[in-house]
Amino acid sequence: MLKLLDHKTRYLQIAFNQDTDQINDLLPQIPQSERILIEAGTPLIKKYGLEAISTIRRCWSGKIVADLKISDGAVNETIMAAEAGADAITVLGSSPTETINLFLETCERLRIISMIDMLGVSEPLKVLMKLKKIPDIVILHKGRDEESSKAKVIEYKHINKIKSKFDVLISAAGGITLREARSAIFNGANIVVANIVTQEDPWSGISTQEDVALIAKQFLETIE
Repeated sequence: MLKLLDHKTRYLQIAFNQDTDQINDLLPQIPQSERILIEAGTPLIKKYGLEAISTIRRCWSGKIVADLKISDGAVNETIMAAEAGADAITVLGSSPTETINLFLETCERLRIISMIDMLGVSEPLKVLMKLKKIPDIVILHKGRDEESSKAKVIEYKHINKIKSKFDVLISAAGGITLREARSAIFNGANIVVANIVTQEDPWSGISTQEDVALIAKQFLETIE
């Protein structure tokens, strides 16, 4: 049976969004750790399909997140990602309630970690209250396109609201730096998501120009 994440442990999720060459070059440098999850990002999956997940699986024995951001067709998409090697999958919180319920039922049946991405959702708790089942993880997400706006922040106020009602883990995603990771954990998050970024990218994250293994270690120490 799949081992779920520990509520007392703080995790780092490293997201690959560019290409499979980047995975093959950088992922072997990242130390295998139960506290590190590797994500096949949405752009990566759109570019390479399910092979993006399989490529990561060949390099990584730990948990893999398939950031599908499912919005419809939940059953088939969840099954396909699981067969490709994913341990965890995302669905959009803005999806129809029926879609989210089917996603959660399928994840439970397949023993897959379920993640609901609340990108663009103003009241995450209201989404959760409508569901037949509760996800394993709720993602509070500031989108990539929102990073340039100083007015857009990850709204940590939702963490206490959610945890007062449901026994779920909270993931913080979007513009996560070491400083933001520290803030996320201080405010009650269990997981921080850091993107692998290139010199040309306008987004924050772990730069390919840096020692990726060292930065990953610094993240783990910061969120301990």
